Amino acid sequence: MHPFVIGVAGGTGSGKTTVVNAIRRRVGEERITVVSHDWYYRDWVDLPQDALALKNFDHPDSLETDLLVRHVRALKDGAAVEAPVYDFKTHRRARETQRVEPKKAVIVDGILIFAEPELRKLFDIRIFVDTDADVRLIRRVKRDIAERGRTVESVFQQYESTVRPMHLEFVEPSKRWADLIVPEGGENQVALEFLFARLEQLLR
Repeated sequence: MHPFVIGVAGGTGSGKTTVVNAIRRRVGEERITVVSHDWYYRDWVDLPQDALALKNFDHPDSLETDLLVRHVRALKDGAAVEAPVYDFKTHRRARETQRVEPKKAVIVDGILIFAEPELRKLFDIRIFVDTDADVRLIRRVKRDIAERGRTVESVFQQYESTVRPMHLEFVEPSKRWADLIVPEGGENQVALEFLFARLEQLLR
């Protein structure tokens, strides 16, 4: 039996990870594999560090989506893949890879996964996590400072120059492709219960 694939999209800080973790807990981690589009950022090995700080990482061209498409297809065919490992502090890919094994279901998450036609058509269920912009910005600031070594000033500068414009151009319009829109992400227990019921039905 081929695994079915769930796409979880939404803007930065929308709560995608919370929704993914809720699915994993409810359905069982032994039945679900998770793949993040963030792992597939291009390795800008030829760019100096100061140039990397100005790079637009929120445009679809910043990700090696064709590699992710090949990996998702392989997982759907029951084959394991070697996914890249990306370091957000250095904007570089690590030399080692991470082995991803196929399971009954595969979750793919990312802000731009519905904006890519070849990737989008691989999803059996498409979920868009929809959260207010001010909440997403606050979460982004907290995350980038705590996990990625950024300053408040650099986070705001990046948000104004690339994150917000790219959200309006690519991410927000892509929710028209969603089968289910989940307002407020993991806080929306009603929407999650509907989702869980459907997933259990498919897994049976």
